[in-house]
Amino acid sequence: MTSSFGLGLRTQHYNDFLNARQPVDWLEVISDNFMVNGGKPLAILDRIRADYPMTMHGVSMSIGSVNGLDEDYLKRLKALEQRIEPMWVSDHLCWGGVHGRKLHDLMPLPFTQEALDVVARNIHHAQDVLKRPLVVENVSSYVEFKDSEMTEWEFLSEICNATGCQLLLDINNIYVSAFNHGFSPFEFIDGVPKEHICQFHLAGHQNNGDHLIDTHDHPVCAGVWDLYEYALTRYGNVPTMIERDDNVPPLAELLDELDIARKIAGDVLKTEGAA
Repeated sequence: MTSSFGLGLRTQHYNDFLNARQPVDWLEVISDNFMVNGGKPLAILDRIRADYPMTMHGVSMSIGSVNGLDEDYLKRLKALEQRIEPMWVSDHLCWGGVHGRKLHDLMPLPFTQEALDVVARNIHHAQDVLKRPLVVENVSSYVEFKDSEMTEWEFLSEICNATGCQLLLDINNIYVSAFNHGFSPFEFIDGVPKEHICQFHLAGHQNNGDHLIDTHDHPVCAGVWDLYEYALTRYGNVPTMIERDDNVPPLAELLDELDIARKIAGDVLKTEGAA
């Protein structure tokens, strides 16, 4: 038994998917790019959607906002969800604006009870609108909050317990944050509830020597592949995708990279099944 494998749908590869069937099981779209009433991108999405199952991945919900979620945003997200009927809808565990202004970045949260209460309230709101569990992704970070009261994996576990949401575990983000803050990425993986994991992200990053930046503009590095292998032994058969947002190569290169994930997963699951 092997996991299913997907790619993020990027404009550079539209024609590849329109012109021929590609060896991917599903595609992930950035929700925010298609939350419109019409136009060419949405028409292309409809054509590709006819051939591939999809997931929706957002970047602007701002789940950690103390001011609550944007009702208009949720309304448009729900409309897109009804249009393409995704396997799941995800967004990032972060905040992304203040006083009505979008920062266009994924800002980390302090891991406190106060922040947890805010996040739980917002996730419940989103789930009430979507009528399905929300999938939440861990983000990479470069600074820590001195008033944090728990680890990130404890925070994620508490959110799952409080809301019933699911987790998109970004293996690269764990690797980046672990390097930047000096904790064990393996302890992170051990500490997250297995029953809530529904997807893995794999991506590349920029190595600046004394810190890493989550850039999504490089191939997956050896350390992230090792961590992915460990996550598979812990969580088993989890849908996996390669995420590339800059320096996007030809589709063939990403498919080759996805084959690496397939091989690792196949070897791990075969071994686990024989154990």
